Amino acid sequence: MTAGTALDVPPLLRGLCDDAAIFPPGNLPLDRAVPAHREHRAAGHAGLVGAFVLDADRLPQLAGLVAGRPGGSLDVALTVADPASAAAALSVAEGIAAVRVVGLEVAVPAGLAVGEVVPVLDAAVDGRRGVTVFVELPRDERRPDLVRALAGTGLLAKLRTGGVRAELYPGEEELARAVVATARAGLPFKATAGLHHALRNTDPRTGFEQHGFLNVLTAVDAALSGADVDDVEQLLAERDPDVVTGRIRAAAGRAPRVREQFRSFGTCSIAEPRDELVALGLLDSADPTNGDPR
Repeated sequence: MTAGTALDVPPLLRGLCDDAAIFPPGNLPLDRAVPAHREHRAAGHAGLVGAFVLDADRLPQLAGLVAGRPGGSLDVALTVADPASAAAALSVAEGIAAVRVVGLEVAVPAGLAVGEVVPVLDAAVDGRRGVTVFVELPRDERRPDLVRALAGTGLLAKLRTGGVRAELYPGEEELARAVVATARAGLPFKATAGLHHALRNTDPRTGFEQHGFLNVLTAVDAALSGADVDDVEQLLAERDPDVVTGRIRAAAGRAPRVREQFRSFGTCSIAEPRDELVALGLLDSADPTNGDPR
C-alpha cells in the first residue's frame, strides 16, 4: 500500500484515534510529532486518525513549526488546565494560520464549583464555529452534578481512562458507571489516556490494569441499549478477543449512534491501534512496509 491508497476504515472506527503523540508515555518531541501526524493523515490509514492533540502552552512552539503551511491544514484539539484559560488559548490558536481548532479539552481543577464551568466555557466559545468542547469529568463527588450541568448544553464530556500511575486508571465499575451515566444523560464523551491496546489487558512492564478501546466501544453500545452498570462492567473486563470482536461486528450497524456517543480517544501511538485492529481482522491490511512515522 502506498500513500494515497486509502484503507476501508469502517464507520465504527472512523476518526477514532486522536493523535496525542506528545503526551506520556510517548512524549514525542513536537518537532517530530507534527510531521509524523501529517504522514499519518496522508497514509492509507488516515481514516482512523482524528485531531492532533496539543496542550495550549505549546502553541507558540507549534506556530514556528507550521509557518507557511496552508491555512487550516492542521486540525488541533487544544488542552487547557481550567475553563478560565479557554478563551485566551483559542485566541492564540486563531493567530496561527495553519491551525484549525476542532476540539477544546478542559480540565476541572479541584475546588472549582460545577456552576462555574458552563458559563465560562459558553463565553469562551461564543461565536466560534466548529469547536467541540470536552470537559473532563472529575473523579470526585462533583461528577454527577457536572454530568447534569453539561447535558443538553452542547458541551461534551471527557473521561480519563488511565495515565502514568496506576491510580489514574479507573476500575471497571467506576468506568462502567461513567459510561452508563453519560449514555443516560445523552452526554457524548471522548476518552483520554491509558487505552494503549484494543482489548482489556495487564501491562507486562508496569503491571497496570488497562482498559481496551474496543471494550469501551462495546460498553457504549450496550449502555445505549439500556444495559445496567453490572453488564457494562463485564464488557469492560472482557479479555477474549473473539468475544470482543464479535460484539464489535454486531455493533457495526449501530455505528452512527455509538460514535455519536463515544467520539474518540487520545493515543500516543497511531500505529499500535492500527496494527492491532488489522491483527484482529477489523481493519484491512496496513502498509506492507510497516512504516511507522510516530
